[in-house]
Amino acid sequence: MKIGYARVSTKEQNLSLQLDALQKEGCKQIYQEKISGAKAARPELRRMIDQLREGDVIITWKLDRMGRSLRDLINLVNEIEEKGAGVLFPNRATKNE
Repeated sequence: MKIGYARVSTKEQNLSLQLDALQKEGCKQIYQEKISGAKAARPELRRMIDQLREGDVIITWKLDRMGRSLRDLINLVNEIEEKGAGVLFPNRATKNE
């Protein structure tokens, strides 16, 4: 199953761009948070990872929405892969045709 993760850093920011993109990617479930990426505790991210099943794919709008740092991102991806799930960061580049 495709699972989305959306995060903004402050309550004033809006998740709509991320949610639209995740829906277009075909995410069946989307976890969302309004919390700083600098915070170690991101409850929805943790809940999402804890509920992963083999074959699931997590999709997030941009790398920095999931990880606080490169090291944090690597640790998260490793944890996700150990559960038999994957991670996808879709290309946001657009082509002028």
